[in-house]
Amino acid sequence: MYKKNLGSKGPSVSAMGLGCMSMSEFYGKGDDAESRRVILKALEMGITMLDTADQYGSGHNEELIGDTLREWKEEVFVATKSGIVRRPGEYKRTINNRPEYIREALEKSLKRLRRDHVDLYYIHRRDHSTPLEDAIGELSKLVEQGKIRYIGLSEVSAETILKADTIHHVTAVQSEYSLFTRGVEESVLDAVKKIDAGFVPYSPLGRGFLTGKLSKEIIKSEGDLRQFMPRTSGANYETNNRLVKQLEEFAAELNATPAQVALAWVMSRGENIVPIPGTRREKYLLENIAAADVTLDKRSREYLETVFYPGAVKGERYSEEGMVGVEE
Repeated sequence: MYKKNLGSKGPSVSAMGLGCMSMSEFYGKGDDAESRRVILKALEMGITMLDTADQYGSGHNEELIGDTLREWKEEVFVATKSGIVRRPGEYKRTINNRPEYIREALEKSLKRLRRDHVDLYYIHRRDHSTPLEDAIGELSKLVEQGKIRYIGLSEVSAETILKADTIHHVTAVQSEYSLFTRGVEESVLDAVKKIDAGFVPYSPLGRGFLTGKLSKEIIKSEGDLRQFMPRTSGANYETNNRLVKQLEEFAAELNATPAQVALAWVMSRGENIVPIPGTRREKYLLENIAAADVTLDKRSREYLETVFYPGAVKGERYSEEGMVGVEE
């Protein structure tokens, strides 16, 4: 796996990270033993960045990573987040960026991760009741104290990115980005480039839709949040699936899978862009990693961007509750 920098002043990480969220909730029942094998296999294959958050499985995801990394002797770049507050088993959330909350949440994350610092610490969602100066100021203090190495923001506007960077350099911005979700192209990517930061797309496979393997039966399985998401339910599923069929046909021409082409497209969007596809299965992990070897020429990229033009995908990317704290 080749490397990319999260901006010229940022760290060097693998060109693709591993999103670990699905190992704990939202996509049906997980298997800790298999998840540990996937994490270790990813590290063996050259992935150096693991992405998690304190609210994934109410701390379970961080504990899983912390426990697994006891078996790994080399350095790993761990990114986690705080700011979304949920009760265990509930999807309803509030947003909290108060300095005292950030500090308390970080200490709990460090214990679960079994680490004395976090490499990249994101504000998971913006809390407009807390001045941005207070939240970023607290993160800056934590950098000075060695508790975190780099500061990140998740699902924020270009305005927030530019303002936050005047308080303390923002090393990475994380937002949903894929052929299915291209809203960040309007202004966020330009803002990230302007402050010389890295961009970390989550759900680069459209919550599994762009793999061509997301059936209605999978969506309806117990614990799968996609049955409540507008893009993967009702008539929207059928409309969006027709787009995926075009991706499947195009990928076959390239002797690649739909997932590999979708990931290759995201990775081609900039030298500072490091996607974090998630999976709980080793075979899909290996498929995703192989996307780093897929090269898309200009004509291929133009075709994909024509099929998946902004507005082609039907339905919002989250339910109303999921959009709480998202800046657009």
